Formats: sequence, C-alpha cells, structure tokens
Amino acid sequence: QVQLVESGGGLVQAGGSLRLSCAASGRTFSTYAMGWFRQDPGKEREFVAGISWNGGDKSYADSVKDRFTISRDRLQHTVSLQMNNLKPEDTAVYYCAIALRASLTTAKTGYRYWGQGTQVTVSA
Repeated sequence: QVQLVESGGGLVQAGGSLRLSCAASGRTFSTYAMGWFRQDPGKEREFVAGISWNGGDKSYADSVKDRFTISRDRLQHTVSLQMNNLKPEDTAVYYCAIALRASLTTAKTGYRYWGQGTQVTVSA
C-alpha cells in the first residue's frame, strides 16, 4: 500500500523558516514527479511547488517563488520543501503528492497519491 508521510510543520513567526519533508513507501517512486500543495479551510487545494523525476525541472507558484525551494532524494524516496521568509498568508495544511508521470505538473488532477498533510501556521 502506498503511503506518504509529511513532517516538519508547526508554528513559526513571520519571517521565519520551516522545512517540510515527505517520505514515500509502498512502491518505487524514483521515476515519478512529486509536488507540494496547500489548502486553507474553505479554499481549493493549490499548487505550491513541483519537481520532475530526476530533479531537473522545478516549478513554483508565484506566491512562493524565491522563498521556497523543493528538492528530492530519489534513493531515499523523499521530497522536501524549504520555506524561508514565511508570511501569515502561507498558513495552510501542506500536502505532498506523487504524479504517475516523469515530468512535473502543476495540475492537482495530475497527482495520484497524497499524504495526510501537515499544518503550517505563520503568526504575524
């Protein structure tokens, strides 16, 4: 059974940093793109960052560009999201996901497996 487990969320002041990690298990994901999404209550789940199977392509939402960095370790089946200069509007539940394709996609529908999410709260 496929499992994605996120960690690293928490409470931080504006301007601070957090590093989210996601560990995948249950099958081999080294040839698939991975991504991070976030969701506020009452809002649609939105794309945050994505990375291709080999890490060669990365994409970011405009709202996080130059502040967040996505990376992956294919051998360890993990994907991470380094979040710097956090803002209150970054507050959300963050989800990692795996797309059953090698190239990255920003579309939510392109992702097949999802984690349970980790809460990130940024205070003003």
